[in-house]
Amino acid sequence: MSVVSSVLVPYASYLRVYEPLAAFREPERGHWARYAQRSELPTAQDELRRSLADLVPTPPVAVPVHESADAFVALVDGVVCVCPWRTRMRGWLAMSELGGLFPATVLDAVLPPVVRGQAAADHERWAERNPDARPWIRTTVWHVPVRWFVLFADEEREYVAGAGGGRLLRYRTPMVQARRRLARALRTLRETVDEGPLTEGLVEVGRWLEEFHPRGMVELDYGGLVHALSGEQLAADRSAADVAAGIEALRSGDSDAAGVAYGRLADRWRAVRDLQSSN
Repeated sequence: MSVVSSVLVPYASYLRVYEPLAAFREPERGHWARYAQRSELPTAQDELRRSLADLVPTPPVAVPVHESADAFVALVDGVVCVCPWRTRMRGWLAMSELGGLFPATVLDAVLPPVVRGQAAADHERWAERNPDARPWIRTTVWHVPVRWFVLFADEEREYVAGAGGGRLLRYRTPMVQARRRLARALRTLRETVDEGPLTEGLVEVGRWLEEFHPRGMVELDYGGLVHALSGEQLAADRSAADVAAGIEALRSGDSDAAGVAYGRLADRWRAVRDLQSSN
């Protein structure tokens, strides 16, 4: 067993956008068309292992030197859609958030200041040449943001408890549905409650989704969180349904029912985030 494969899976969740090949310009469109025809395609675990491998050298590789040429592939209504990894771009974005996740002493030990400084300088130069670039994948640790659940319906939930402890919990929905649900939720919130983090978060997610092809697909993947929760907890998790119930209650003027739905959601994810401080 390699050093990397023995590392515990990070407790991260993912929001991904898959776009049809028509959304890409040549020569990238041709690359993804050929890529999607491969007999074996990499999985989320493969992406994770490659990212962890960069942390093994001394000093660690904070951000890949070259951009990934890999993607996740899905067939959506008979149309091949891809979600580029863009590992290098996402690495730069993650670097900007590290200060809020770790104490300075821990951060300096994991990624020395000189490594972070070089990565920041590289990102600045790259961003000047690519002002319109955006990631197809968003990541959070130790929770799933409430605003992500707004995009999905309970019937789009897919939970698989595989043999040997393997699990998967995800939602998938057409881009047009995700945008429609977000717009409706945002309208309800603005009509019933004061502006706050949820409203601001929905506006930001909505702007991100508008960057992509309307025939794409949006996926919420619990990722490594399935290893932090028991099978019973995952089977009982109906977070998208709780969010939808809360918004519908606000729409109908029933603030008490909205509070009950939000309370279920808050209690569930507070318990998950509490696990972070216990590790």
